[in-house]
Amino acid sequence: MSRVLGSVTLRLAWRNVLRQRRRTALLSLVVIYVTVAILFMLGFLDGYGESLVESYAEYVEAPVVVAPLAWWEDPDPENGFSALPQVDHPRVLARTPRLPLYALLRSPYRAQGGVVLGVDPEGEKALSRVPFKVAEGRWLAAPGEVVLGYRLAQRLDLKVGERLVVETGKGALGLTVVGLVKAGVSNVDFAGVYLHLQDAQALTGVLATHLALKVQRGQEEAVARELNKTLRQGLEARGVWSLMGPIRADYEGSRLFLLPLLALFLLLAALAVVSTAYVSVRERLKEFAVAESLGLTPGKLALQVALEAAIASGLGFLLGLLLGYALLLYTATHDVFGPLMRLSVELLPEAGLAEHLYTSVRPSYALFAALVVLLSALLAFLFPGRLLLRLEVSRYLKEA
Repeated sequence: MSRVLGSVTLRLAWRNVLRQRRRTALLSLVVIYVTVAILFMLGFLDGYGESLVESYAEYVEAPVVVAPLAWWEDPDPENGFSALPQVDHPRVLARTPRLPLYALLRSPYRAQGGVVLGVDPEGEKALSRVPFKVAEGRWLAAPGEVVLGYRLAQRLDLKVGERLVVETGKGALGLTVVGLVKAGVSNVDFAGVYLHLQDAQALTGVLATHLALKVQRGQEEAVARELNKTLRQGLEARGVWSLMGPIRADYEGSRLFLLPLLALFLLLAALAVVSTAYVSVRERLKEFAVAESLGLTPGKLALQVALEAAIASGLGFLLGLLLGYALLLYTATHDVFGPLMRLSVELLPEAGLAEHLYTSVRPSYALFAALVVLLSALLAFLFPGRLLLRLEVSRYLKEA
């Protein structure tokens, strides 16, 4: 008997959904909007985070860095390695020593301070994308050469083949500019200075300050933790997230901002569902009074209204998933945000931002959207259901 009543209630709910097309469309559109907005917001934030990690791991820093504890506390070349350590781990794909130092950069026309990075030219090719982003000239091949970010070269008024003097407190070197890098990453294009490791050693008297390690994407923090269990005392490994500094804090702050936005979408969806269902119930009280007089209980009537709202919300959710994931797939393969990111690079050249940002696409986004729609629907069903449970049948039958 209960199955028969349930089937009848479902058929009535479906018929009313089709009959009240305007309210059904309104409710579905709100749910579509909420679903698409949540999917896009999650995909954009994850894509932004992945863009930051890629920039820092492959252009600015490295996936994992091993250095003396003294250098982590005070990044002075004198706190670097006295001898390169042995770093063995099955998930380390490549390693290369680096030696950054603060220096004065002087061209024949201008001068400015900056950080130069001493690298092993061949080792850097195995770990970084910078050597493959040389837009003019070539990558380093021997001591006495330097490669610059193209925007830095513009500031110093330097071209390929001209001379750059790198001065430190211990000495100076005249280097020939052999290449200009255009990576699309602000830290590289605006501040990148790459010279041969031997030249950096000659300027500082230090072997290297850290080892840069390449690992698979997503394994950086795990490999760093595992290395810290085996490294000799006085050394520490850090993953790329730990190397991002205030940029990481900004990104994590933006994710915390997601919580009030989700609450806002939940409230919006709940208001849309409750207002639509409530108005629908108010306009159909006579109809419900007649149905109740014929034996349909208030609980069944409330269930019918709930089913109507659930059907309209479900249709909106499915359409929202289709539209939302279509939008994510498009923005994950097309550089829609390129102009915005290039403007950000110009305004914040020290932030390590890339000129491109692509959204992420993950199946788990559908779960988050479904939870928001479900919670909003549950909240919304309370008011129309309460109205039906308090229905005065005799009053509306007299009016009928």
